[in-house]
Amino acid sequence: MAQPDPPPPRVGGPDPTPAGSPDAPPRVSFLRVLGAVFASFLGIRKKAAGERDATSIKLVHVVFAGLLGAAILVALVLTLVRLVTRAG
Repeated sequence: MAQPDPPPPRVGGPDPTPAGSPDAPPRVSFLRVLGAVFASFLGIRKKAAGERDATSIKLVHVVFAGLLGAAILVALVLTLVRLVTRAG
């Protein structure tokens, strides 16, 4: 009797690597994600830090942190404009 074929490799979807295994990327705090996004806004990321973050930070966290950072930036600019136009 023939052996069944192994399942095909996974494309996309959740990572099959368990979180506790040595091959799993380390978990990153949301504060570190905010720091990485803030540094990217300013353009001061080092290549090694960017490569490390690319393997350990989830895309959903980057998108959320980016939207949060953009909202804070817009709020700061609007506040500054209101202060400058009110003083004149």
